[in-house]
Amino acid sequence: MSSTPALRALAALGIEVTLHPYAYDPKAEATGLQAAQALGIDPGVMLKTLMVEVDGKPACCVIPSDRQLSMKKVAAAFGGKSAAMMPVPKAEKLTGYHVGGISPFGQKRAVPMAIEANACEAPRVWINAGQRGLLLSIAPADALAALGAVALPLVA
Repeated sequence: MSSTPALRALAALGIEVTLHPYAYDPKAEATGLQAAQALGIDPGVMLKTLMVEVDGKPACCVIPSDRQLSMKKVAAAFGGKSAAMMPVPKAEKLTGYHVGGISPFGQKRAVPMAIEANACEAPRVWINAGQRGLLLSIAPADALAALGAVALPLVA
């Protein structure tokens, strides 16, 4: 399995994860839901990484694959007035990853991060490992620590 910036970042922190390769479907409407289905994982613990802009500044939200962001909650989480999804080309350039393979770990540029609070109650969560078709499972506390993230309500 190839080493991604996400896996190298976690290894450097001494955080152990389990890798879960799956057959990535580029035609899938919802990558996270497709991954959850492929691996037989509850979509509530299969998390997707979404790049947003709060008052024009980049931030990263990690939420369950079966939920949608509340832009009002996202703005509040990062202390801003308004939030919007980051355009795909900008998200790819900022993170160094391709959409469908964006991981919150090992991004090219550090940005403020938040993980949906409800997801942090699970013993383990599944998050993209930095390439399409590869997930990692991790304890939410380890994910929060590795990312310097906060657990806040983010979903509608």
